[in-house]
Amino acid sequence: MTAPGTGPTLLGVDVLFVATILSGVAAFAMLIAIYAATTVRDPMTKRVRALNDRREQLKAGITASTSKRRAKLVQKNEATDRIRALLSSMKVLQDSQVKAAQIKLLQAGIRSKEWAVAVIFGRLVMPIALGLPVMYLVYGTDSFADWSPLKAYGLVAGTFILSYKAPDLYLKNKISKRQQAIRKGLPDALDLLVICAEAGLTVDAAFARVAKELGRAYPELGDEFQLTSIELGFLTDRRVAFENLATRTDLDSIKGVVTTMIQTEKYGTPLASALRVLSAEFRNERMMRAEEKAARLPAIMTVPLILFILPVLFVVILGPAACSINDALLSGK
Repeated sequence: MTAPGTGPTLLGVDVLFVATILSGVAAFAMLIAIYAATTVRDPMTKRVRALNDRREQLKAGITASTSKRRAKLVQKNEATDRIRALLSSMKVLQDSQVKAAQIKLLQAGIRSKEWAVAVIFGRLVMPIALGLPVMYLVYGTDSFADWSPLKAYGLVAGTFILSYKAPDLYLKNKISKRQQAIRKGLPDALDLLVICAEAGLTVDAAFARVAKELGRAYPELGDEFQLTSIELGFLTDRRVAFENLATRTDLDSIKGVVTTMIQTEKYGTPLASALRVLSAEFRNERMMRAEEKAARLPAIMTVPLILFILPVLFVVILGPAACSINDALLSGK
């Protein structure tokens, strides 16, 4: 690679050095793209396995007759038990924290409730694993000797805070992405539910049919509807199945659908007409969000336009003229 300052320059910038760096970045991006293309997995396999596990758990709680089968289906994880025992001995494990973590995991699409203990354990361990080494580097070595005391303290405090909040931030990010995917496919799902209701299907069969049809386009929504269909078929109180759907998604639109479902189950009101009204409202809401994003686009594009597009245009337009002037000045000397 050519050392900086030894190749031809343009406006004070070494052209060969910049081209070499950009070529390396492009090659690295190409390797990442090839890896991503060759390691694509079917997202439905894991979801189908989780739904089958949930079906077997419901069967174990309602129809299983032998304790041996129940013990096989509701087996415990030894690592989780050890972590739970450690946290309980340290008096840092509370039932309210475990329940809140389990709800967050369900909203993020993670069905295993055992990970709730891992989330709480991560809040305890990550500040120690990340914060203490940073504290040693800042105050125990000369690596940050030129930093001011306030700046060094900010680095240490920020590391401790971010490492403590890292599990919650990860779950919050997954929940946000999942909610956006569910919200996007909800109007189409309600249209299919209307068609299924008018065709004479029961509620659980309609949910199963919609989940099957939308499983590829909206896998998150199909996953929730399929799980709701399974719970409607096994739980004694159908209201609980709808409330579980609202809890797992934590969306106002889903809560409206759940309320409508519960009212139709309780009072016998027409399901198709109520769902048709909800579908129209959700479509209008989705269109309004799209129009809002479109109206906000010019203001968002201003900064990239100034930072990335205009400098390139200036280089392309003024670069040849600058080179010609430079050559003329050199030849004149």
